[in-house]
Amino acid sequence: MSQTKEVIDAFDIKGTHIDEFPYGNGHINDTFCVVYELNGKRFRFIRQRINKKIFKNVPALMNNISLVINHQYEKLSQAGIPDIDKRVLTLVPTKNGENYFVDSAGNFWRTYIFLENLISLETVEKTAHAFETAKAFGEFQRRLADLDANKLTETIPNFHHTRSRFNTLISAVENDKFNRAKDVRAEIDFVLNRESIVDILLNLQKSGVLPTRITHNDTKLNNVMLNAETGEGMCVIDLDTVMPGLSLYDFGDMVRTATSTVEEDERDLSKANMDINMFSALVKGFLTSAGDVLVEKEIELLPFSGKLITFEIGVRFLTDYLQGDSYFKIHRKKQNVDRCRKQFKMVESMEEQEIEMIKIVEKA
Repeated sequence: MSQTKEVIDAFDIKGTHIDEFPYGNGHINDTFCVVYELNGKRFRFIRQRINKKIFKNVPALMNNISLVINHQYEKLSQAGIPDIDKRVLTLVPTKNGENYFVDSAGNFWRTYIFLENLISLETVEKTAHAFETAKAFGEFQRRLADLDANKLTETIPNFHHTRSRFNTLISAVENDKFNRAKDVRAEIDFVLNRESIVDILLNLQKSGVLPTRITHNDTKLNNVMLNAETGEGMCVIDLDTVMPGLSLYDFGDMVRTATSTVEEDERDLSKANMDINMFSALVKGFLTSAGDVLVEKEIELLPFSGKLITFEIGVRFLTDYLQGDSYFKIHRKKQNVDRCRKQFKMVESMEEQEIEMIKIVEKA
């Protein structure tokens, strides 16, 4: 879907719109790089049509993003940090002063200033990448530590509520609408045997031992922009899932994605193992920037968080298979089963290396 003239004219950008083209490989929003010219110079912006089917309350989502961006700008300005526009996203307002535009068809659009001379990577190729990614997300946590999480809206309710995910799976097994449970009995038993872990973080949060923080909830490598020359993690992007949560959800998802040695749907499970060196780099990077704002229990549970979030996404893949593959896109039969099995093999790998993971955190 391309932009219309009303969208192009809506945003407060000086100069002439001269070009646009699809940008990036995101699957949720429609993203374009748009080019404007002013006084013989060209300037780039990122413009997105927000997927309102996924995000039911776009105004609340955009309010979350604005709060997080503005708070980071304030913190960095107070600290005298240079190149703030490279370290925090900048929203371009509409001519009416809003941070998003609704077109005549009811579509929601927003515009960011393009982050020039920064790059993103799709795969973790070395421990330095893991370190910089974790350091950037840790810095994100540190900057937002004094922003009241209650000011943000939970844009995707129960996103990491592991008890809810577990119960949904049990319901899918009992209903067995597509007569598939017989094919994944071992995977179902794997989940049932680990029910004891699903409430651990939730109970600690409820009791106040773990503080509710503002979390990113999609802590992949490619959501950190790196300095093209130095490799330094500069700016955390893709803020659509920023909302109240636990810091351990963000770290756990980093462990799940950055320590994996194979693709998400790898069928040869002998290849699916957690890379302990990548885990060590994540711990060092995260604690380098966020260590002084995390409570003792958050640090203690860093190894557990990786296992829990990996387990959770495996449960979600298994649930989707039992419900007819209605959520995650598949390109072949039983792809969600392969995805699930790979996640559960990673869980086993983490369980096998748990003692070493704990020692790494204790020494960090």
